[in-house]
Amino acid sequence: MLSAFGLNCTLKRGHEPSSTQKLLDQLLHALEGYGVETSCERAIDHDILPGVKTDEGPGDAWPALRQRIDQAGILVLATPIWMGQPSSVAKRVLERLDAVLGEIDDRGIYPTFGKVAVIGVVGNEDGAHHVTAELYQALADVGFTIPAGSSAYWVGEAMQSKNYVDLQQTPEAVASAIQTLACNAAHLAGLLQKQPYPSPTRARE
Repeated sequence: MLSAFGLNCTLKRGHEPSSTQKLLDQLLHALEGYGVETSCERAIDHDILPGVKTDEGPGDAWPALRQRIDQAGILVLATPIWMGQPSSVAKRVLERLDAVLGEIDDRGIYPTFGKVAVIGVVGNEDGAHHVTAELYQALADVGFTIPAGSSAYWVGEAMQSKNYVDLQQTPEAVASAIQTLACNAAHLAGLLQKQPYPSPTRARE
């Protein structure tokens, strides 16, 4: 059975209302419609130490989160926009995923090959495309596969107070993007599960 693990990179702790959580929940719910088992965490609720290794030592909460990423076929990474950028929490997650590059085996296979990554972005300012580009580029660099279609994002009117979590109804364009992303992610993850990437080093022999 396919599974997806969602990481909410909000700056809000615990059960504080979060627009990012709302969008992440919608993405995970859409994936469940395609038979995907889902779970999620707020990254900020865990003490993810700075660094670029899989385990940065005593007190580091990242190894347990990394294990859940490793066990899932789909990573759903959701972030708010802050000053036109992914949140600092999202950037910490990317920095810790850099360790993947040191785990490539002697066949040239990344531990993330065969895993699909999708993005959710929310904010009250411009920058959704920029944030998506930053995240997808980094995730592709460390071996994740990106499905066809847009990221799922919502950007409210600049310098206004309405947040995604406050909307009474999901805009049609956002709902459509969520459904397309979930459909393509589940399809792609299923294909990669049945037929993993070949060894690039063996192809050269």
